[in-house]
Amino acid sequence: MSKFAIDYSNVLPFIALDEIVSMADKSEECRKVLLEKTGKGNDFVDWVKWPITISSEEVERIIACSERLKKLGKYLVVIGIGGSYLGAKAGLSMLRKYYESNEYQAIFAGNTFSADRTYELLEYLKDKDFSVVVISKSGTTTESAIAFRLFRQLLIEKYQDKYNERVVAITTNHDSALHDMALESGYEEFFIPDGIGGRYSVLTSVGLLPIAFEGYDIKKVLQGSIDAYNEFSEKPYMENKALLYAAIRNLLYKKGKNVEILGFYEPKMRYIGEWWKQLYGESEGKENKGIFPASVIYSTDLHSLGQYVQDGERILFETIVEIEKPNNDVDMISDEKNLDKLNYLVGKKLDYVNKQAMKGTSIAHVEGGVANIKISVEEISEYIFGYLVYFFMFACGVSGYLLDVNPFDQQGVEAYKKKMFELLGKPKN
Repeated sequence: MSKFAIDYSNVLPFIALDEIVSMADKSEECRKVLLEKTGKGNDFVDWVKWPITISSEEVERIIACSERLKKLGKYLVVIGIGGSYLGAKAGLSMLRKYYESNEYQAIFAGNTFSADRTYELLEYLKDKDFSVVVISKSGTTTESAIAFRLFRQLLIEKYQDKYNERVVAITTNHDSALHDMALESGYEEFFIPDGIGGRYSVLTSVGLLPIAFEGYDIKKVLQGSIDAYNEFSEKPYMENKALLYAAIRNLLYKKGKNVEILGFYEPKMRYIGEWWKQLYGESEGKENKGIFPASVIYSTDLHSLGQYVQDGERILFETIVEIEKPNNDVDMISDEKNLDKLNYLVGKKLDYVNKQAMKGTSIAHVEGGVANIKISVEEISEYIFGYLVYFFMFACGVSGYLLDVNPFDQQGVEAYKKKMFELLGKPKN
């Protein structure tokens, strides 16, 4: 089986194959614009070739930094919001075991104003050895800046004049308050390339350092993204999974399908959905256009949202990500009394039940008027993580150009900040 496949057979009741084929020229033109940096937002498309341009020296320095931080303590507080944390959180949530903690743990902060959460984390860390990686291009993003001030003070109280060896700044090397602080205080620094925006930064030090800290192989992550880049930048439309995904979702949008639900039957993938929502929401939600991105974990959410998906307004479609091979499986066991009427499943595996739930749900939803795209990945691994996130990013760039918006800015995000600052009384200079 291929490590990655796309099946759009459950879209064909809603879109004719000829319509999909007819998108070839336009989709390939959008790909060309993306690769050649000639489209809207072209100053922020350096992520496209990043998998093949990141230097081996940069990768080794990320690994060396993670090893240095491990010697200083078990915990790494990753301070960032949006694209500054969601990619790493997605990767770690996907790769971790459920109930067995890694020897080293990344903890995410600076992504909320919650007083309770921040207070409890500060209290939790008072008697623990930890380091901080703070991620911000400007250094003044409010949620992250507040958190960094608080956790920096705790580091100073615990480690005094040696606290700075426990701080790593990931920022830009110009026009950045965080860079200025790093120079003044002697923090180790990594730089986010100017041409890579936050939600596209997961394959830079932003995502790779926390993943490496917990012991996962970032070289395998990058290899997955390299293979994805080579495939999506070269293969023709009808053989190109990223172009097909971008084209199909735009065709569905033109038919009134304004909501896309990204669904998983594996709870470990929940934060892939959270990262994907930011990626597509910020990239396409402009000029009163765009598909609204939502995510679910099935079969759990079939018992809460399933009724609406099945019988509610016909404004949505689903993209389901299937894990072909679980890392572990469970045998269905026999019970002599069979009061729960489950003995018909004896001899089968729990993953088989999960797969049949997925197939049955897809059939029911299609019959109920919900188109289904299925993406299949072979397994949960570092390689698949790198491939999957690059797939979604490349498809997002193409999809944004098909929609005729700039997929790489996010002016709407500034609206809430302006009003918040007015209410907080922030000085204007």
